[in-house]
Amino acid sequence: MMSDMIVLCMTLAISLSFWIISMTASTYYGTLHPVSPWRWLFSILVPLCLTSRALKRKSLDHSGALGGLVVGFILTMANMSFFASLLAFFITSSRLTKWKGEIKKRIDADYKEGGQRNWVQVFCNGGVPTELALLYMIEAGPGEIPVDFGKQYSATWMCLSLLGALACSTGDTWASEVGPVISTSSPRLITTWKEVPVGTNGGVTTVGLIASFLGGMVVGLAYFITQLLFVKDLNLAAPQWPVVVYGAAAGLLGSLLDSYLGATMQYSGYDESIGKVVNYETNSSKRICGKPILDNNAVNLFSSILIALVLPGVAWGFWPRP
Repeated sequence: MMSDMIVLCMTLAISLSFWIISMTASTYYGTLHPVSPWRWLFSILVPLCLTSRALKRKSLDHSGALGGLVVGFILTMANMSFFASLLAFFITSSRLTKWKGEIKKRIDADYKEGGQRNWVQVFCNGGVPTELALLYMIEAGPGEIPVDFGKQYSATWMCLSLLGALACSTGDTWASEVGPVISTSSPRLITTWKEVPVGTNGGVTTVGLIASFLGGMVVGLAYFITQLLFVKDLNLAAPQWPVVVYGAAAGLLGSLLDSYLGATMQYSGYDESIGKVVNYETNSSKRICGKPILDNNAVNLFSSILIALVLPGVAWGFWPRP
């Protein structure tokens, strides 16, 4: 109880200090918009509570919790819709990672109890959204805006890039956590369409693809609902519902891209000594596909970067105008 009170007092002091600094900078430069102390408080306290809980439940290790705190703070400070999308990704991915853990332990050579993501995994999934959130704050300042290419072209591009990156990570996680467990058919390698063992990088199933689509949709839905709650004068802007479709498309396409990179640039081999697929060459492993160029974290990072760069441009051509 005493430790909780100390953390709360420290959080209040830090948020107040940041607010004073932002007010001073706004007064000095004259072009910056001061941030509410309540936004500072929320941006520090909520990510702190979430990462602390994730650490206790072994969803993150200590380095992952620290990295998650940084990512959560920046995205929450920038835009509540960013925070909602990140929250949807984190909660659903953490729960699915633990779901059917006994089955996953039998088929995954690198399975960890609870997931226990470290700082590298956190930044490979959250690094691109964090950078985009910083650019968004430089462009538009902290706060929520409608997704509207006609009125806020650059900021809208950043919003969709960030949403696409998070939906891509969510879709890939949902596919890899759901597909191998409940699919009744063997996965097929995305490059050759031949059947491969469960756990092979680049292997896809119908169940996994549907899961990736739904995962991206959940992130898009979280963004959409937050837009309805926090953005003013939405009736004057372009319709916001396409963000749900956009999130679903980013989840599916991101999962397919991740699978292609995994099949070509990530080694997969069947180790007969343990009866599992491994991501590294051993004396007892037989190569299935891929070359040992990237690891799983690098594949996730490149997938999110490509989706963040390309998909907003595609969306611009189809986005409804007010």
